[in-house]
Amino acid sequence: MSSSVLVEKKKLDRPPLDIHTLGDRALRTPAKRIAKIDDSIRQLAKEMLQTMYSSDGIGLAAPQVAIAKQIVVVDCDPEEAANTPLILINPKIKAFGRELCTYQEGCLSVPGVYMDVHRPDAIELIYKDENGRPQTLKADGLLSRAIQHELDHLHGVMFVDRVENAMALNEELQKFGFSAQDVKPYS
Repeated sequence: MSSSVLVEKKKLDRPPLDIHTLGDRALRTPAKRIAKIDDSIRQLAKEMLQTMYSSDGIGLAAPQVAIAKQIVVVDCDPEEAANTPLILINPKIKAFGRELCTYQEGCLSVPGVYMDVHRPDAIELIYKDENGRPQTLKADGLLSRAIQHELDHLHGVMFVDRVENAMALNEELQKFGFSAQDVKPYS
């Protein structure tokens, strides 16, 4: 599927958006559904992709750039120019796979910190694309994990909230100048 939002996969000296980090209230604000998908939303998607590529990320959610809207961009293969990034508007997971897997996650909003997180290995997702067309997507592995991680951001949840080893997490957070008080354990 080709995207109408075209972005060169390269690092910009000055990405268009600022990524907010753990402790910033913007990251805990639930995102609102997007009622109208227009050029302003496509421009936002473009700027989010440019910011994500500039930061060596594979996913970025609007709350990470202090925009409380339900839009996420994902590209699990940023080195591959032919791989089209996903633009997910008002995404919702319809079904989770039965199998749980543990994998190390990181986040552009918690730079330097990488911790194990348990998530379902597969998902089925419904969303609208950048042209407002309804889409369904089945994903597993890294793509499934990246989408789940980014959709958490839309609900004010961060990956550190899902880390079960609190001692190791606190150690890592301190090492990179973050406060464990900003973690909100997810139940």
